[in-house]
Amino acid sequence: MVNRILAAACLCALTIGVAYAADSTAGKPQYGAWGFDQAGADTKVKPGNDFFRYANGTWLDRTPIPADKPAVSLRLAMTDLTEQRLHDLMEAAAKGKAGEATLDGKVGAFYQSFMDQARIDALGAKPIGPQLDAVKQAGSRDAQAGLMGRTNTDFEGSLFNIGFDVDLKDINRYSIYVSQAGLGMPDRDYYLKAEFAKQKAAYQAYVTQLLTLAGWPQPETAAKDVVAFETAIAEASISKVAQRDPVAMYNPMSLDALKKLAPGFAWEDFFQSAQLGQLKRVVVMEKTAFPKLAALYAKTPVATIQAWQAARIADNAAYYLSEPFQRAYFDMHDKTLAGQQQMEVRWKRGVHAVSGGDCGFGERLACFGNLGWAVGELYTDRYFPASSKTKIEELVANLKAAYRVRIEKLDWMGPETRKEALKKLDTYTIKVGYPDHPRDYANVSMRSDDLTGNVLRAAQADWSFYVNRLDKSVDRSDWSMTPQTNDAYNGSLRDIVFPAAILQPPIFDPNADPAINYGAIGGVIGHELTHGFDDQGRKIDASGALRDWWTPADAKAFEARAKKLGAQYDAFEPLPGVHINGNLTMGENIADLGGLTLALDAYHASLHGQPAPVIDGLTGDQRVFLGWAQAWRGKLTDDAIRRQVTSDPHSPRTFRVNGPVRNIDAWYQAFDVKAGEKLYLDPKERVRIW
Repeated sequence: MVNRILAAACLCALTIGVAYAADSTAGKPQYGAWGFDQAGADTKVKPGNDFFRYANGTWLDRTPIPADKPAVSLRLAMTDLTEQRLHDLMEAAAKGKAGEATLDGKVGAFYQSFMDQARIDALGAKPIGPQLDAVKQAGSRDAQAGLMGRTNTDFEGSLFNIGFDVDLKDINRYSIYVSQAGLGMPDRDYYLKAEFAKQKAAYQAYVTQLLTLAGWPQPETAAKDVVAFETAIAEASISKVAQRDPVAMYNPMSLDALKKLAPGFAWEDFFQSAQLGQLKRVVVMEKTAFPKLAALYAKTPVATIQAWQAARIADNAAYYLSEPFQRAYFDMHDKTLAGQQQMEVRWKRGVHAVSGGDCGFGERLACFGNLGWAVGELYTDRYFPASSKTKIEELVANLKAAYRVRIEKLDWMGPETRKEALKKLDTYTIKVGYPDHPRDYANVSMRSDDLTGNVLRAAQADWSFYVNRLDKSVDRSDWSMTPQTNDAYNGSLRDIVFPAAILQPPIFDPNADPAINYGAIGGVIGHELTHGFDDQGRKIDASGALRDWWTPADAKAFEARAKKLGAQYDAFEPLPGVHINGNLTMGENIADLGGLTLALDAYHASLHGQPAPVIDGLTGDQRVFLGWAQAWRGKLTDDAIRRQVTSDPHSPRTFRVNGPVRNIDAWYQAFDVKAGEKLYLDPKERVRIW
């Protein structure tokens, strides 16, 4: 996948659309009379017992999860509105301009090719025939390593991913980052922990089904070998918690050094196939895993590697193949792993195929082989008002000012570290709506009768874009998230990016009470600012380089506070016996706490010494907290929660509300929270970081 390796600390964990949102009536908030849907609250619940439910409980009780989704929420409703708009754009392009050498024509042709179900079904497995033939003909491990190098431009899988990002020690250049890969399920725990035995068995059945559909010999036996191979890969791989440390994940070395670190894998063949034949230097991420993975590869029978690659090709291509492939893919990835009961209608899948998704989480389907930047250009031309950009930039300035005041007053930070922290805060660039420079698709050909060809041509165009800039100076105006993405991120360019699609209610409503907007989009802005100073972001300095700029005493004080916050989240139990991993979610939890704290401070500053208005009996502070809680209104299936807790650095929604508020003194005062209530923390136990 052509995604940034280290770049983004993102806001949300899921970006799946639901049929809920509608365009706001001009001059009126979308939710309630002043931006908060009071009818969705459950005021019978004490705020101090469960603030998430107090703000959202009635809505949660009356709103079912759609059969074709693993979740339902107001936030995901924003995605549904964007999805409907993209559908309108693509339908119009397919009917009027498909085949033309314009952005509309290319988007229309791609979408039309996906919607031609009859042709796709008639083809069966033929579109991946050349790839499967190449696997059969590659009779050595070296030849198989060469096929793996095509993972960014074709349907092949790989034992190692190749990514592209700014070099964290030389910020004026780009580097190639190489990382562990090879698994078909979301995380190593799905292979190694008994609690996922059901999912592992289902995965082996899925691999059998894929190999059968692909015409692979002895599919049942081959599938057993494939899952055993992936289990060994999981054992050799490091955990997602360990992957969060940018210092441990930054290991620059020459190609010769890589060969010595991980012998037994044909690195030159691998990079040659990746169109990186002149590469002399890489950054290895999971350094301790590489020797184990290479040794495993060197002793695995070629026949097993071939079957594994055939399964990876079929899995990666299934979304674009005939109905039996699509159904198998859905049953495994969406139903078994996420609890989704029905497949989405075809047009929604078509929109996703053409537009892509949120690459911040590294899912191949979201990042590979789409025209995301072309779609984003069409989307913002039609739907993004310039006024929104101005208002967000003003809010960001207010949040940065609030952060400056907090850093200046921190009682646990010394002057030397404080000076560096303020310097870093001042360097952040804010990007809103869409990139300044559109992506050039002039040489990308799209055909209405060639879906898999369209996917591969789009993938090649993306990869060529990055390969061609490898030796060029870093483009500080660059984006790594398309405008139609319902998310935000803090990137390696010291940029905080708010794509157009996130600037909708309930995250941002220009007609809402300012307190609601400060709690929602203000909290998001504060969240992204705080990522630059969370447990891993703090290891990057004001220039964007990986450097320790903390005094030992200040680092120790920070780590003690972070550990205390992690212990709180470790105790949270989204499902019986299923606990949040406070270390995996540490950065996001710190950002949530910092973001909401900053939003409240910025709201206070915006009043310029005047008292906040009281609306429907609610104070300004109460409305800020309710704005944050409403932004996270939603719920997931149990399977989706299990997947999130295992593999996602974001805590489930309930705890993105209840976790931060119980550490903020003003929340206790605003809602008269008292000792004995479930969320109550003694003042000495409340965590204060930023």
